[in-house]
Amino acid sequence: MLGFLIRRLPFWVREPLLIVIGSVLGIRILYLAVQEHERLAAGLGVVFLVFTAVRVHSVVQALRARRNTDPAASADGVAVDAAASLRSEAGPHTDPAVSADGLAVDAAAGLRSEAGPQPRPQYGSGPRPVTATARKEPNAWAQGVAAVAVFGAIAAALFLLPRVMPSDDSASRPASCSSGEHEELPRAYQAEPGAVTGQELCEALNRPDLAQLLGTPGETATAASGSDNTAPLSGGRVAQPEAEVRFDTYTVKISATYDELSVAQYVKLKETVGEKDIKTVQVLGRPGAFSSDHTLKLTIDLSGDGSAAPVDQGPLARTLSVALDRTDRGGSYDITVWSESGALPDDAVLRDIAEKILPTIPERSA
Repeated sequence: MLGFLIRRLPFWVREPLLIVIGSVLGIRILYLAVQEHERLAAGLGVVFLVFTAVRVHSVVQALRARRNTDPAASADGVAVDAAASLRSEAGPHTDPAVSADGLAVDAAAGLRSEAGPQPRPQYGSGPRPVTATARKEPNAWAQGVAAVAVFGAIAAALFLLPRVMPSDDSASRPASCSSGEHEELPRAYQAEPGAVTGQELCEALNRPDLAQLLGTPGETATAASGSDNTAPLSGGRVAQPEAEVRFDTYTVKISATYDELSVAQYVKLKETVGEKDIKTVQVLGRPGAFSSDHTLKLTIDLSGDGSAAPVDQGPLARTLSVALDRTDRGGSYDITVWSESGALPDDAVLRDIAEKILPTIPERSA
């Protein structure tokens, strides 16, 4: 449809339009190809520029042909004016038609005698006689105005199209938590009435200001998920829901463990095994503790030689464990932050996140 409309345009509108479009697209594609080091895009840009060069050549040829036809048209006009002046000087005659024709013939004969002998025109050579029914040349000013109007219409359409059409901004939206309402909870959640679900933890963690709390206010969440798991080595008897939100810089994970291990007992256990990077703290009036540990990295070996271990040590992570209640009678919330580069935020950042998130999580029943 667009090609049909372009072909219907006059020559002096269509060709400048194609030249402008081809040159702009060609230069833009070549610029992007140089920036991205894409050979295919560079070839496409060259094709647009060659197409534009062909169009420019056709316009130049048309302009030259138009200049060559202008002297012939002016000479014909001079001859007609000379014949008209001879008729006016001859005065009245008894046979006006014959007298005027005779004067015109004499004038033409005089012009031929002064010019000398002329070669006899051959068949098919020489310019074609101009007839009264010849098509009139279009006005150059009208064509220029039409070209400007077409360019203005295209520019207005490109400017207004993003505002009229609905924009697809899904790429810039932060990730949302996937709903797990249709999944059946494990039996451990039925045995613990106050246990929250992974969906509830994800909604509490995936806050609009989470990136700002992490110190990266310009980032948006790229992934958010929650799961209703059970604690390892518990035989499926201890509920342990968790949620995770990923950013470009950091990944934040929160889990709730509904067991009988208190935070105070957890700190003593860490100190017994020689853990030195542990620090106790109070969060919202509840006992808490900071600790560090490496994450686990899963490796899939496609070579088949068994040289790569399936589980490897990942980057270092920092965890803040907070008791489920003020009495610390067992169980905890664990907020963990890590990054692929190994960089970690300050402990104050984890504490701020805990103080913002924990009040939004449903309280454990007594």
